[in-house]
Amino acid sequence: MNPFAWSFRAQFLAGFVCCAALLGYALYVEHGMLMMPCPLCILQRIAFVFMGLFFLLGAIIGPRPGWLRMLNTAMVGLGAAVGVGVAGWHVRMQHLPADEVPSCGGMELGYMLDAFPLQTVIEKVFTGSGDCAKIDWTFLGLSMPVWTLVWFIGLGVGALWAGLRRPA
Repeated sequence: MNPFAWSFRAQFLAGFVCCAALLGYALYVEHGMLMMPCPLCILQRIAFVFMGLFFLLGAIIGPRPGWLRMLNTAMVGLGAAVGVGVAGWHVRMQHLPADEVPSCGGMELGYMLDAFPLQTVIEKVFTGSGDCAKIDWTFLGLSMPVWTLVWFIGLGVGALWAGLRRPA
């Protein structure tokens, strides 16, 4: 069974299932393995939620080729692009020399959103903290931000393939 030959709806449903599984695993890591996410991890989760919602919308309405399909595909692509940017920044922080890693601020994202204006929160999140640079989990030698980067790229390319190809 060739997934590249699946219908738009089937491909977008598969994208939704992937996003849901990734978010489910993230919740397992947080609550089951007791590893608290850093602010950059939370932003990556938000990007997966955004992509998942538009994958699900595309799977439900299954628009014929036209502006609605392009819009749906573009929104998934936007989520993937933001996710690639955040995950790439996270990977960069993990590879900084120890003396260049920002000191831990100890603030959670929810607190920062309550206490500071949005622009300040964004600056603080992308400045990062020591928590963002720690590597607590690896699979096949790659950290979780590297895996999320791989998934953002794969899901983004898959969405573009499904949305831009001509049906047979």
